[in-house]
Amino acid sequence: MSGPQESGVFTALRTQLQGAASEFAGGPDALEGILLGMVDDVDRAVREPLEIFPVCHHSPASALAMARRLREKQPKVVYLELCEDMAPLLTELRNCRLPVAVQAFAGEIDGFPQEWAPLSVVAPITEASAEYQAIAYALDTPGVELVLVDRSSDHVFQWDRANTSEAAETDGSPAEAEEAPKSEEAALHGEAVGVEIGDLRPRFAELEEHLLRHGKVRHWSEWWHQYVEVPLGDSDHDTYRQVMFLIGSLFRRLAPGDGSRVRVDEDRERYMWTRMREHLEATGTDPEDCLYVCGAFHAASRVEEFGVHGRSGAFTISPRTATTWQYGLIPSSHAAIEAQFGLAAGSVSIAATTWQKSLTRTRVRPYRLEGQAGARKSRAKKALPAGSAAQAPATDRLTGFLHQPPVLDSVDEAELLGWSVDIVRAARRNGYLASTADAIAVFETSILLAGMRDRANPTPYDFQDAAVTCIEKDSVPGRRDVRRLVEIMMGGDRIGQVGYEALPPLARDVYDRLEPLGMKLQQRGVQRALLDIAGRPELEACSDVLWMLRRLMPAAAARPIMGERRLGERSIQESWDLALGTHQRALIELGYEGVSLEQVLEQRLRREAYGPRATTAGVLAAIEDTLLYLRSGRLADELGTHALKVLAAERSVDGAPEVLRRARALLAYYRTSRPELPAWIESFVKTGYAHYCTLLPTAFRDEDATVGQVAAMLGFLFSMESLALSLGCDRTQLELAVAQSHPDDPSKTALLWAAQVQLGTLSRAELRSRCAELLDNPLVVPSYPRYLNGFVHALEPVPGLADVVVEAVSNAFGRLPDAVLLPWLPLLITTLRKGAADLAPLLIREAGRIFPGRLPALDAWIPPWRMPQEDPFAASRAQRTATAPVGAALLAARPATCDAVAELLGCEDGWQQHDAPARPGAPLLSAHPATCDAVAELLGCDGGWAAAGDTAVAGAALTLRHPATAEALEPLLADR
Repeated sequence: MSGPQESGVFTALRTQLQGAASEFAGGPDALEGILLGMVDDVDRAVREPLEIFPVCHHSPASALAMARRLREKQPKVVYLELCEDMAPLLTELRNCRLPVAVQAFAGEIDGFPQEWAPLSVVAPITEASAEYQAIAYALDTPGVELVLVDRSSDHVFQWDRANTSEAAETDGSPAEAEEAPKSEEAALHGEAVGVEIGDLRPRFAELEEHLLRHGKVRHWSEWWHQYVEVPLGDSDHDTYRQVMFLIGSLFRRLAPGDGSRVRVDEDRERYMWTRMREHLEATGTDPEDCLYVCGAFHAASRVEEFGVHGRSGAFTISPRTATTWQYGLIPSSHAAIEAQFGLAAGSVSIAATTWQKSLTRTRVRPYRLEGQAGARKSRAKKALPAGSAAQAPATDRLTGFLHQPPVLDSVDEAELLGWSVDIVRAARRNGYLASTADAIAVFETSILLAGMRDRANPTPYDFQDAAVTCIEKDSVPGRRDVRRLVEIMMGGDRIGQVGYEALPPLARDVYDRLEPLGMKLQQRGVQRALLDIAGRPELEACSDVLWMLRRLMPAAAARPIMGERRLGERSIQESWDLALGTHQRALIELGYEGVSLEQVLEQRLRREAYGPRATTAGVLAAIEDTLLYLRSGRLADELGTHALKVLAAERSVDGAPEVLRRARALLAYYRTSRPELPAWIESFVKTGYAHYCTLLPTAFRDEDATVGQVAAMLGFLFSMESLALSLGCDRTQLELAVAQSHPDDPSKTALLWAAQVQLGTLSRAELRSRCAELLDNPLVVPSYPRYLNGFVHALEPVPGLADVVVEAVSNAFGRLPDAVLLPWLPLLITTLRKGAADLAPLLIREAGRIFPGRLPALDAWIPPWRMPQEDPFAASRAQRTATAPVGAALLAARPATCDAVAELLGCEDGWQQHDAPARPGAPLLSAHPATCDAVAELLGCDGGWAAAGDTAVAGAALTLRHPATAEALEPLLADR
């Protein structure tokens, strides 16, 4: 686009640059167009009626020039390049300790892809920044209006959809972070998109490489400090503006042709000039009374909408989406700013130190918000100059600045010597063997490095390199290296804090509810909290808050040392490590989701349970958390009803182990805490019984279903069987499901055998014989560990098979030869460790019960499965079938039974003497056989009469005719 008519202010400079371009390039070419175009951009920006103040983010030179200009001009309106929807939050900065970041947050989005959620935009603010000077001036000076003119947070994501992943790292720099810190302070901004005021860095990689190489510096931050910060630190206002315009134009004209990024930059400039013209027209403010603070890159804009007289009506601002944005302040740090915007580690801390030194040297009084935490009381209102709204005519200051040689400051020996002594002292505290000789070496090396880099006064970066060279050498004895020690010595990683008044309601509520602990929870670092709930019942409410914070915040924010919270259990004493001050950002972002912890937790539990990817195990976990943290039976019943729908819709068994574990825990809790089970858990057991019976045959054949998942299904079916049958389920369904299962995998085959043993369709003897057959078959021996894996997993549904599993393993070690056993043993160990590590303790306990406890006893020990098995009923059957001796041994052994029967039947003959002749048969029973039959029927004995071939003796007719009757009568008639 063609610019406005050029002025004659920079005619001499144009002529010189045109001649230099012709001489260098041998004729007019692109170089001449770039050089002259840069001068045109400066001329155009300088002649704009609305004064443009170009800045670089976190630049002490920009902040110093801003403080000077505000006191001279005293503008009535300050236009600031910052998201316009963040304006209401700026007044809360006075309740914070800088650095902090203004944040726009959206947890639930509408109009953007769901995978982007949550959306977050941050704008960090430090004291050594020009934008903070403008904000403090506008908020604390009566009659001054602060207007934010940059695109809204919603438009950030509307316009940067294609570049969101890149913007998450840096909003204006194509390069990655230089030596990005790895500490947790570097993550204070999370994954937020950064909005940077004063984006000023080359987008042309070759240009940046050229500048760094010829400037003899390591990274961009050091180049900017040496060649921009230091020369502009003491320059006048016009020189500062023209140099910044020139740098912005250079980087803009040499930017690569990234169409999407250039389009976003130009749209931002159109947006800001459109908003400023709308405000001027609405308020009637004179442009001479205004100041426009923006990045130098945008100050050299070439869009048609540039200026108060630019084209209007051609640019249409799109409406915002339906996304609901929430706003707050979060703590920031120097490391977080460096990591987010691609700056060198320690550069922001060095900038803060340079800012303080510049204030002392120039005696400029900066602006600070009244009541600002961590700042001295401002006296800015007491001696304000009258100021002049008129802007002085522009003059050429660039020619003189570009022609003057670099100023070689003399070495500040006192400062450098202090640095050298301090770094040696810090190194000794961190384990380095540093001495006075090292301090001298650092001092001399700093001067030497500065001389090699064409500067007389060593910069902090020169000193840092010298300290690393002279002290660190080849090892780092402690946690911090020398480079980090220099950064700490230069000011360290200053971390901001949001004051209590600026916190959202939820965060304030948390601090209020934890006040009985008597701790300063807003301080950074870890603090130990001891809760004697039994002695101080009021601390139980604090315990509830801490457990909810444990569920909602990062693990390090609230970490329990002693005490736990499980279903049906409550701790009487607890101990916690609390770091709420360190994780203040996470606590503040909780406040964007609700006004209380209970509300946020309930919303998250509902979101987890009703989400599109919710599983049955996840819903049961939400129910468990509801009972643990909220004690809400209503919500638990609601989520339990939803769990039935999720379970019925599942067609895989991936979550079966987790479902089994949580279902058992919930069932045990309800059985011990309530008089009757809730309706939803009864329905869940019935539905789960039928559901897993249906999936069982498929799971046995499915290659994707693991043996642990199938074992969990059987565990659910067998452990919940009694309850399911009482609720109306049919056991035949399970028997049919097992009968229809035909697995191919050895592990699942062993699991099926265990299920058949539990159902009674396979005896333990048959199972032992099958295991023996596996060991006898040499083709099956290599896969025998997989069978054992299945048997071990079978301990989940059938724990009574532990002795059989021990026997199977022992037989393998006892029968297999070494040539087979030694290659096979590693496979067995890895299989059991990988597939059944949690069930191995049960197997080990059973082995400890069976095997002898001492080594000498092992030689004479006979395994139980090798001992002859005796029939416990063999003796009874032999006694009944053998000929009874004279005197009726059975009746003699049980005289009380005989006496009771005789008394019941009215027999008073008494006992027969041993020497009396025995009469065959019993006259009473022979005479009245119906009586004996009636007694047998009464007792439920249906054995019938004894065989005719049995030899009857006197007094034993009852036993011989009805053997079961005598045994059944004894316990019933013992009292008689």
